[in-house]
Amino acid sequence: MNVVVLFGGRSSEHEVSCSSACNVLNLLSNEKYNVYKLGITKEGAWFLTEASLEEIKSGAWATRSDNEPAWILPDPSVGGIRTASGKEIAIDVAFPILHGKNGEDGTVAALLQLAGIPQITTSMTSAANSMDKALTKLICEKAGICQADWTFVYSRELADMDAVIAKIEKALDYPIFVKPASAGSSVGISKCNDRTALIEGLRLAAEHDFKIVLEQTIVGQEVEVAVLGNNDLIASVPGEICPAVEFYTYDAKYNDAASLLFIPARLDESVQETVRKAALEVFRAMECNGYARVDFFVQKDGKVIFNELNTIPGFTDISMYPKLMEASGIAGEQLIERLIDLAMEHFNE
Repeated sequence: MNVVVLFGGRSSEHEVSCSSACNVLNLLSNEKYNVYKLGITKEGAWFLTEASLEEIKSGAWATRSDNEPAWILPDPSVGGIRTASGKEIAIDVAFPILHGKNGEDGTVAALLQLAGIPQITTSMTSAANSMDKALTKLICEKAGICQADWTFVYSRELADMDAVIAKIEKALDYPIFVKPASAGSSVGISKCNDRTALIEGLRLAAEHDFKIVLEQTIVGQEVEVAVLGNNDLIASVPGEICPAVEFYTYDAKYNDAASLLFIPARLDESVQETVRKAALEVFRAMECNGYARVDFFVQKDGKVIFNELNTIPGFTDISMYPKLMEASGIAGEQLIERLIDLAMEHFNE
């Protein structure tokens, strides 16, 4: 079976994508699969590379002299990769390990769909809706899923900052979380305790996206669930995160080993079951398939509040998704093989 792993990408999460891809590549058995590494630089150039895992992780892969320009073609008669020299490689399944924009947002899912290549991620529409926090909240709100009070504004509206602030303060109380709607993993997020901080947070978020989501701050344990499947779903044991900083920033997620993880989460069994059930409800409401990580807050009274959804969750050494699935009895090569099976199953539905 020919498998391609797409990594890197034109995204603020480029480095994390490379790190996640290394773990996936390490788990893909060379005895079972012909593995092709298709890297996308920060500038958006595509290369078929023979780079080592160390080179991919460090970023040195992008400057190898033997990289060959190569692309996934949308023409299904090719069904895979065409190199600049004209070589065509049929692909049986794709692992687009592309976090954030220009990957997790449905763009690459659409390309692979056009190319007729099974992929381990969710469909284009599901990915796009899941990436946009405002659309996710609207869909989950309609599905009756409990979440924090929220509102959104467009970045262009910040030209009249007084009107924007008035709208937000009418809807929410401080402290308020400010998030770019589609920037991905904790990028450009601020916790704002007053009006001055809110203005700064809005301006920061506007640097990352044209739409900004604002949420009422929820005090509670940060709990995550890994979901695996298409129609018959598995929800992992919940895991709990205790960030090394006030909230789970990009740095705390991927660079700060001081953040503590508890698997299973420090919750009563009945509350754990409520969280797992809620994760499946979100996964279904967003019409996901394959895999995703669903994040929640759990308050002291046991109330479970949906936070966000990631359809290409991190696969790094410290990422929760693989850790949660391992704790649930599906680890390493077995997890990779399940993802491939699910991709083929969904493609043939």
